[in-house]
Amino acid sequence: MAEETIRLNKFIAQRLSIGRRAADALISRGKVRVNGSLPILGGRVEPGDEVIVDGTRLVFDSAPNFLYVLFNKPVGYICSRRQQGETQTIYSILPAEYQHLKPVGRLDKDSSGLLLLTNDGDLAHHMLHPSFAKIKQYEVALNEPLAPLHRQMISDHGINLADGPSKLQLERLKDNDHEWLVIMHEGRNRQIRRTFDALGYTVTRLNRIQFGPLDMHMLEGKRLREISKDVLGNVV
Repeated sequence: MAEETIRLNKFIAQRLSIGRRAADALISRGKVRVNGSLPILGGRVEPGDEVIVDGTRLVFDSAPNFLYVLFNKPVGYICSRRQQGETQTIYSILPAEYQHLKPVGRLDKDSSGLLLLTNDGDLAHHMLHPSFAKIKQYEVALNEPLAPLHRQMISDHGINLADGPSKLQLERLKDNDHEWLVIMHEGRNRQIRRTFDALGYTVTRLNRIQFGPLDMHMLEGKRLREISKDVLGNVV
């Protein structure tokens, strides 16, 4: 029946825990067969179809078992499976039952805060893609007070970086010019640190407290906590 069909890229993304764009790339490269034939982009599949990706058959009737875990990442760990020198990865402190999950976005070694871990590649793609404009909020401390002129430059005009202008919304966290709430819609590599560095400041603390519909309060004071997909709202 028509209502039982599903887009091929979504089906592959769910079964392989990847994004739909990555699934489309597999289809385009000829790595996918549906009932023995090469499918087209945008095609659909239904129960009874044989879907093989790179030699592996994907089972249609098994519903994907997705997990969504909020994690308060501490400073000193990288969001990678491969250790870099003496720097440990987040997987060295994650429980065994979450070792297969992937972080949605990254926080660098010197940053802490809210991180979403999941095996739902489709949702991860929607959380990260710029077109979905997920708001992110960070608590940021600087090595010296932020000058009013620099605050205006960052908020009103943006700072030109090598990969384009960086415009951030700034609000004081406390009654000083050292600590700021930074609100942004992008998420380029070390963007906040590079923005302040371009003006001669050093970020001494960077802690993410919100990512899209998720915020630190949802952890309920715990280091990590499983959540339901309903909490994420209409992300996909």
